[in-house]
Amino acid sequence: MADAKKKATVKVTQTGSAIGRPGDQRATLIGLGLNKMHRTRELEDTPSVRGMIEKVSHLVRVDEAG
Repeated sequence: MADAKKKATVKVTQTGSAIGRPGDQRATLIGLGLNKMHRTRELEDTPSVRGMIEKVSHLVRVDEAG
């Protein structure tokens, strides 16, 4: 039985540039897998990922993936 339950995910797209941003915000984007404009990642919806998204919310767009 391979994963009977589907894990909740969230789709995150980088919409703002990291140029001129503090180092911690740049590191957070890299931690989310977003280091270039218009990149999209589908990540597991966990409290730690939500906290990272909140930190750079002005640089990303979030869509509920499922």
